[in-house]
Amino acid sequence: MSEKMTDILLTDNKELRQFETRIDGLTAWIEYNIMDDRVFLTHAEVPEQFDDSGLGAALVQKALEEIGRNNLKVVPACAFVKSYIRQNSKYRKLLAPGIIIE
Repeated sequence: MSEKMTDILLTDNKELRQFETRIDGLTAWIEYNIMDDRVFLTHAEVPEQFDDSGLGAALVQKALEEIGRNNLKVVPACAFVKSYIRQNSKYRKLLAPGIIIE
């Protein structure tokens, strides 16, 4: 991941129910739904100009950190988010009870 991508600014757009970041006038986001103390991360989207840049991983990392700070649990319904958690085991502690990622 490039240095620039680790320093992204995450915004919680509550109206659209998505975590997002803007770079070069483009928006990358992760859609979510909240039920009780669970955040369902349902879909991630990164502009194709940023494919292979690490932006998607940085976005997921920042979203997971925000979720943890708010003492919420994650239900990763998005394959990209599941893959990120699988590769970064320190975020498994945020998984909602009963959620297993192998």
